[in-house]
Amino acid sequence: MTTIFAHRGSKCNRPENTLAAFKEAIRVGADGIELDVHRTKDHHLVVIHDETVDRTTNGIGYVRDLTLDEIKELDAGSWFAPFYFREKVPTLEEVLHFLVTENFQGTLNIEIKTDKYHYPRIERDIAKLMQSQKWPFDYLYCSFNFRSLKIMEKADPNIELAYLMKTGTFHIWLGQKATFVGAIHPNKLWAMNNKNKISLFGKSVRPWTLNKEKQMEFAFRFKLAGFMTDKPELAVQVHDRLAQEKNQDLIALG
Repeated sequence: MTTIFAHRGSKCNRPENTLAAFKEAIRVGADGIELDVHRTKDHHLVVIHDETVDRTTNGIGYVRDLTLDEIKELDAGSWFAPFYFREKVPTLEEVLHFLVTENFQGTLNIEIKTDKYHYPRIERDIAKLMQSQKWPFDYLYCSFNFRSLKIMEKADPNIELAYLMKTGTFHIWLGQKATFVGAIHPNKLWAMNNKNKISLFGKSVRPWTLNKEKQMEFAFRFKLAGFMTDKPELAVQVHDRLAQEKNQDLIALG
């Protein structure tokens, strides 16, 4: 099955990486949710994409220079639309318990955001939280930082690791050769330009970020392991349409 991952939640119609975005992703039927994790000055794991709070809140500054209390004072929704002024930057723990409350039973894709700044021991902090209880959903880790994946291999054994990459030949080779990496998450351009090689790759392939119907159709038709999308509702519709067309073809042949 090709897993539909809601990229930062349903970020096309909700403020990204907020509880509102994750709730919407669940509502529309996404199989998976992707989120990003940074760490605050006082060592709390928070879900936000950028290294700074500037773009997605009304604050200014690096996440690593702000305490959790300071970040919790910020408005993480009004930048998207005034209606969402109550949205806050959630902690990873808050998101996990929210997913439990919402009866999420898909796959959580946790991106460790260490490609621009490597927070010391963030991998172990994430692993400790994820191992603190049994969650009613699956999860995996991904990162652009190969070192973070290597650390996570020991910190949380037996959990799938995915190497995020753009289009560099070396990175593709590295992702393919590393035995502890179970999947690659390449740029969509690489995936679409190498679609005939994917079945020979030997690892799960989940490209990012597929937002057009033709791109989504490609992922389903080539039976990719999954893909990231900012439009999970559209992806579900495309999936259902293709399934219906296939059933109609089978009926016609029958």
